[in-house]
Amino acid sequence: MITTLLQLAGLFAVLGLLSVGGGNAILADMQIATVVTYHWMSDREFLDIFAISRAAPGPGTLVVALIGLKAAGLAGAAVAFVAMLGPPFVLVHCGARVWHHARNTGWYGVLEQALAPVAIGLSFAGGISLLVGVPHALLALVITAVAAVLLAWTEIHPVLVMAAAAVLFLVAG
Repeated sequence: MITTLLQLAGLFAVLGLLSVGGGNAILADMQIATVVTYHWMSDREFLDIFAISRAAPGPGTLVVALIGLKAAGLAGAAVAFVAMLGPPFVLVHCGARVWHHARNTGWYGVLEQALAPVAIGLSFAGGISLLVGVPHALLALVITAVAAVLLAWTEIHPVLVMAAAAVLFLVAG
């Protein structure tokens, strides 16, 4: 149990510091660590807890509490949550102070522009990682692509798009 708690703390402390652009940026690494490296759960279980974390109110990175719960019970949930959010909170606090003072320097804009594609690329890697674990990956890809197009270029309410996608998945089996 202690070993698992230490593994949770180490994994999520590092992933929390790497989560540039949000939780989706580290999703691929999170999935590989929890399923392949530590064997805390299967691909299907990972997808299930990811879906639960997205359906629940609050930040999406709360998936780490569910991973910790599965790996080591309530203590694991607490350790994973604190390890994931603690180091980034401290880093953001210190970074915001420096960022605020550097606003009028030349490197400020360059760094800001350089980090945008990194965050986008990491988010795409997270999405691809989720698609790998889906049994009907091609169907999921098509439905996701259609939903993305509808959300980007129409005024259809996102809840209706998600509901339609859910119905399509249910019908497809």
